[in-house]
Amino acid sequence: MSTPDPEGVLAEQLLRLTRRVHRIQKRHLEWRDLGVTPAQSRLLRTLAHYDSPPRMADLAQRLEVVPRAVTTLVDGLEAHGKVRRVPDPSNRRVTRIELTDEGRATLSELHGARRSAAEEILAPLTEKERQVLGVLLDTLVDGDTPTR
Repeated sequence: MSTPDPEGVLAEQLLRLTRRVHRIQKRHLEWRDLGVTPAQSRLLRTLAHYDSPPRMADLAQRLEVVPRAVTTLVDGLEAHGKVRRVPDPSNRRVTRIELTDEGRATLSELHGARRSAAEEILAPLTEKERQVLGVLLDTLVDGDTPTR
């Protein structure tokens, strides 16, 4: 009989939770009929963090994807009027991406969809359990290794 692998069990639980979170978020996006995919919503959220319109290469770097993936996402969002390509004022060879008014409205709806998805996911937890989970997730996201 083999010994249980606690790290393997935790890894599997994390993967299952990640898949569940994606499924629930996708469902909440579909309910709101925003016409964006989860990947496009991530690009919109990322775009909103810039003070001025970024280059596609900047978006690719921030999203940790290849530039071609950003081009495909921007093409889809531009076709639906959520972003637009604008020339760089200082270098005409550079194109920047900016949110349109429609994109900003979609972003607001996306925040609502994410909030309602989070409420559904966290519903089984008490307030104290949510606080503990938040601390644990911060530790995992930041990668801090506590000294024991």
